[in-house]
Amino acid sequence: MKRLTVLSFALATAFAATGASAATTLKYCSEGSPAGFDPGQYQAGTDFDATAETIFNRLVEFERGATRVIPGLAEKWEVSPDGLSYTFYLRKGVKFHSNETFKPSRDFNADDVVFTFERMLKTDHPYRKAYATEFPYFTDMGLDGTLAKVEKIDPQTVKFTLKTVDAAFLADLAMSFASVHSAEYADSLLKAGKPSQINVAPIGTGPFVFKSYQKDAIIRFTANKEYWRKGEVKIDNLLFAITTDSAVRAQKLKAGECDVAFQPKPADIAVLKADPKINVLSQAGFNVGYVAYNVKHKPLENVAVRRALDMAINKKAIIDAVYQGSGQPATNPMPPTQWSYNKNLKDAGYNVEAAKAMLAKAGLANGFEISLWAMPVQRPYNPNAKLMAEMIQADWAKIGVTAKITSYEWGEYLKRAKAGEQDTGMFGWTGDNGDPDNWLGTNLSCDAVGGGNYAQWCDKEFDKLVTDAKRTTDVKKRTELYGKAQEIFKREMPWTTIAHSTVNVPVSKKVEGFKISPFGLMSFYGVSIK
Repeated sequence: MKRLTVLSFALATAFAATGASAATTLKYCSEGSPAGFDPGQYQAGTDFDATAETIFNRLVEFERGATRVIPGLAEKWEVSPDGLSYTFYLRKGVKFHSNETFKPSRDFNADDVVFTFERMLKTDHPYRKAYATEFPYFTDMGLDGTLAKVEKIDPQTVKFTLKTVDAAFLADLAMSFASVHSAEYADSLLKAGKPSQINVAPIGTGPFVFKSYQKDAIIRFTANKEYWRKGEVKIDNLLFAITTDSAVRAQKLKAGECDVAFQPKPADIAVLKADPKINVLSQAGFNVGYVAYNVKHKPLENVAVRRALDMAINKKAIIDAVYQGSGQPATNPMPPTQWSYNKNLKDAGYNVEAAKAMLAKAGLANGFEISLWAMPVQRPYNPNAKLMAEMIQADWAKIGVTAKITSYEWGEYLKRAKAGEQDTGMFGWTGDNGDPDNWLGTNLSCDAVGGGNYAQWCDKEFDKLVTDAKRTTDVKKRTELYGKAQEIFKREMPWTTIAHSTVNVPVSKKVEGFKISPFGLMSFYGVSIK
């Protein structure tokens, strides 16, 4: 209770500092601190919620609460008959935000789009050279190889030219990483010798204006009064109260200190549903939670060892204890609701004796030691990583494998995992654009090694199937290719897929208009407080 009191006092102080009334302030209890405020640099929902969904816009966007691509900063677009060029006609009169050091002298135009994408595409781009960084989503999806150039046709028209057909290209541009920056702001930072400020003091065109950030405590936003989507910003202040403990988030919601809370642990759902002041919104999750095996570490390079570890995990017991009725067993690296899901694949099943025999055949009858990384945060696809890690540790002990549970702060966890420090680790994915490539390409392709491919797995046969599928717009052909790729995934076992979870978002009954995103993002435009 002492921790809750301290946090409550800190929040009350922050609210008082805004000078805003409770009637126009929405308080969101988030699950973790963002690693930064430049969406292109990151891949986690925690980062995107605090940036892409608040501060920025994209050329095209997903309809709120749905998967349909709708106009964003581009009013309309045209695709050439050969599928190799996309021409976007930009919206006029869109204003960028201001902050203490920058006030825009012009509206959004083609220069901003060209800057945003050339910085990701060109490794010798002046801004990238001044502020050395990587863009994992852009490269994981192979866009650094697919995109040939981005051209300004006139101030309100931009043309993207591709080297090859990319069936998912338009949906990719609606994703968080493709958020559009102000070229004028970037230029001012470059001239001031402070290019890294783009990741600290963000400027966008989105519904909310970034004001301040206190790590592990609070992010403060105010309404963008000049937002181009008229009527969509219905609150004056948006506050992210960073609260890593699920039980504390639930307490704050019940106490009225938060209006919306990040997904609770399954054990807390019944209590929240019983509260007359709270609605618990639920939706089938478009996600997967999994354990990745680093195939570059011995003895995990041996598929027989990976298969033995997979068979030793009692998946049913984990789903019962960790998900508590809010999860279903995962067989494939994508959920059953994703088109092209291969229904013919089956799990090997829980079999301790068969796992022992497989290790013995691999020359490891006496077992071995490995690290098992457990996420420090709660995610929709894994509501309790600590408990899951302990259960897997106990399961692997039964076949003579000693697993050392390791964890880091969330941003550090992902950074180290991309570098391949872990032997095995817990990860997960919530679909970003409704396309199969977003699962198989982004998480398992050779391009994604060093990025979102935490297994460090590069299988040429798998990679060709996924690449070929992206190079055609024929849905039947794509489905066939993705089905074969899933067969290879199951045969080679770079992951043990654990579960697909139900997404639950508890909100105060004072909140109106909130919609669960199929992509697991938290969006507050269009949301109001009674």
